[in-house]
Amino acid sequence: MKFDAIIIGTGQAGTPLAASLAENGQKVAIIEKGDFGGTCVNTGCTPTKAYVASARRAFVTKNSQEHGISLDGDVKINLRAIKRRKDKLVEKSSKGIEKMLNDNENIQVFRGEAKFKDGHSVVVNDEVLYGEKIFINTGSRPNIPAPYKNLNHYTNETMLELEEIPEHLVIIGGGYVGLEFAQMFSRFGSRVTVLDRGERLMQQEDEDISEAILQILKDEDIKVYLNSKDIKGTQAEKGIQFSFNLNGAEKRIDGTHLLLATGRVANTANIGFENTGVHLDKKGYIKVNEYLQTSVPHIFALGDCNGEGAFTHTSYNDFEIVESNLIQNKKRSLSQRYLCYAAFIDPPLARVGMNEAEIKEKGIKAKLASRPMTKVARAQEMGETSGMMKIYIEAETDKILGASFLGTGADEVIHSIIDAMYAETSYTTIRDAVHIHPTVSELIPTMLESPEDLE
Repeated sequence: MKFDAIIIGTGQAGTPLAASLAENGQKVAIIEKGDFGGTCVNTGCTPTKAYVASARRAFVTKNSQEHGISLDGDVKINLRAIKRRKDKLVEKSSKGIEKMLNDNENIQVFRGEAKFKDGHSVVVNDEVLYGEKIFINTGSRPNIPAPYKNLNHYTNETMLELEEIPEHLVIIGGGYVGLEFAQMFSRFGSRVTVLDRGERLMQQEDEDISEAILQILKDEDIKVYLNSKDIKGTQAEKGIQFSFNLNGAEKRIDGTHLLLATGRVANTANIGFENTGVHLDKKGYIKVNEYLQTSVPHIFALGDCNGEGAFTHTSYNDFEIVESNLIQNKKRSLSQRYLCYAAFIDPPLARVGMNEAEIKEKGIKAKLASRPMTKVARAQEMGETSGMMKIYIEAETDKILGASFLGTGADEVIHSIIDAMYAETSYTTIRDAVHIHPTVSELIPTMLESPEDLE
């Protein structure tokens, strides 16, 4: 069976690429072995942010006395109802993608596991498909370290299937996924303990950002043990007994549930790359060039499997890069992309570009404009003053190097900085802009009035 293009995976790069190629008259085969829509739709963004929203409703309901709002009686959390709402959202998106692909006369959907026969051929359910170009969008999955494989454990995927709230949830890993789930289930009513091997949470962020996040968690009675070494677990009748080395002393705790938030690995095993000449790096990610081509020029890798981004927006941008070069004759590339992401704790963390450590490592002379959220009028009015805003400026060019925002609305406010960076404009453009009052965004021009030299 011959096709102009074969796409392996229906994630946030594969699906729009199939639609675009089909719209331009190409005959497309798309292969999916699981649920349509990939990680974002099924086990990532859509379901977790639905849970985050429910957790925030619970938190606000319980903590509104200072706003003059009180509640008689207990706040009841119905995890089954929360899960039902999540399932409906997921099903709507996944089924919508499936219908769109099946309804397109230029797209043929194959259900099953793909394996390369050679550089142009893929086998699915004993059928051989031939493609002039092949696009890999196989995503990633939770990493399960060997010491924990035999313990009863959950991942970010399976935690979303629980129907009863854990009594004591122990989370190994203090990154973005771990902390979102920690706060989420704490607000649902679980006792939560986080074990992390590092000296601070989210070590790729500025130190003061990490410290502020730790304080936010502590304020919600989430127990965090940093510098936790040699974490071991023993399966018990009613849960898991943990032991770990904490600053030279042995510590023991008992948990009813274990969530492993220990990173992700690329879905690149057993695909038959040995038959293609496609090269992987030491971590199993597919090596690509600026235009997402692998070591075999007619084979492309998009999304999490290429190691160039682990987010829905970077996956979609991978599609945009490929589409622009193959269809629109525009030269978009990876080097044009700024790193940007958010952690959807409450308040959220949002980041774009470089942080302080990266700027100093590169020896760039820079300035820092900053403002604690305690000095933002809108945050005061909302009663949500945790966090800070920080913007780094290159002294020589006045262009923005990066920003880190932690605070109410940070995940939305950060986009004015992202847009300025893509426009390659001076920070004075934002400084001299008139923003709406009262908002969090209006403090960005104010804080940019007096940036200080970064020591």
